[in-house]
Amino acid sequence: MKPLVGIIMGSTSDWETMKSAAKVLEEFGVPYEAKAMSAHRTPKAVCEWTEAAAGNGMKAIIAAAGGAAHLAGVVAAHTTLPVLGVPMPSKHLQGLDSLLSTVQMPKGIPVATFAIGEAGAGNAALFAVAMLALSDSSFEKKLSEFRAKQTAAVLKAAPLKL
Repeated sequence: MKPLVGIIMGSTSDWETMKSAAKVLEEFGVPYEAKAMSAHRTPKAVCEWTEAAAGNGMKAIIAAAGGAAHLAGVVAAHTTLPVLGVPMPSKHLQGLDSLLSTVQMPKGIPVATFAIGEAGAGNAALFAVAMLALSDSSFEKKLSEFRAKQTAAVLKAAPLKL
């Protein structure tokens, strides 16, 4: 089955975090493709992959990078597909540098930016599922069921006693 969502990350070291996105997509039955390519070290490969994504059936791209974190912006510049940016935690600034690099895009090249790290990866995947649900009722059903289970789990744990 052709991937509906692409996951691209700046380095293989980002995969440990981005597995959260892949797991969410798998749980919802969304076919995906994951690649490690750098906006700085492999720019031509990034552009070629991105420019082919829509023609290959993808509906959204989740792009993750740390530090200078230009990957999501470069991807967004080369496609009209929705790009969901996930800033990676960084050694020196705990991901704040990644967040600012991902979120501060010039007008006209949007990147929907999520939280730093694992929470952002999971939420980006859930957002991709929500976008797919707009045109596929099976994803809408799965997303509604997920939300209902999540709500029930929170309410079950709500009564706290000493």
